[in-house]
Amino acid sequence: MNPQIPNRRVSDPKAFGRVAVLLGGTSSERAVSLDSGSNVLEALRRRGVDAQPVDGIPALVAALDQARFDRVFNIMHGGDGENGVVQGLLEGRGVPYTGSGVLGSALTLDKIRTKQVWLSLGLPTPKYARVAKGEDVAAAAAKIGYPLIVKPSCEGSSVGVSRVFDAAGLQQAIELAAQYPGELLMEELVQGGEFTVGILGDTALPTIQIVPAGEYYDYHAKYVAEDTQY
Repeated sequence: MNPQIPNRRVSDPKAFGRVAVLLGGTSSERAVSLDSGSNVLEALRRRGVDAQPVDGIPALVAALDQARFDRVFNIMHGGDGENGVVQGLLEGRGVPYTGSGVLGSALTLDKIRTKQVWLSLGLPTPKYARVAKGEDVAAAAAKIGYPLIVKPSCEGSSVGVSRVFDAAGLQQAIELAAQYPGELLMEELVQGGEFTVGILGDTALPTIQIVPAGEYYDYHAKYVAEDTQY
């Protein structure tokens, strides 16, 4: 969050003013965002917050031009909702919003750049290769070794992700990931438990173990299946 925007702790729902719940948008995660946004909207209204849905950036800009909202709850998954664009727009206008700031958003939506930062700090990560479209993917896979993961570098929610266990499955995985913009990330497959830790300000929230019913925590397990355990 921009340090010029003051942080205040409030308990009165009316103190939030009018809240735009930014959802939808045009990314590959639009359907997920609409679902998440409806849940956020219901929760805020249940607590007495004056919250209204806003679908996508053009609608948000129009609403802000008319001074219709005091702050933004950003639940627009993927694309410009998470890559720093919305964050920069809101900081430029001095509008408080939820989530990470411009740099954190722009960096972490790009998996390759995130890994480069981690490695520069001495943090261990699985072996990986940047794969531009048209490059020799077989050579990159041979360098990493099977099994491996192929994914678009700038998508979320496991969109376009494939697990590849031998050379026979490589081309299909590349074709799927190549349907999305940007570079491809090929990465050593690490098998084990799935855990997530939410960060709220400077506080690490309790660790959650995720146990999907299927082989791994893919898009279906995240958003479709009702038997994933947390």
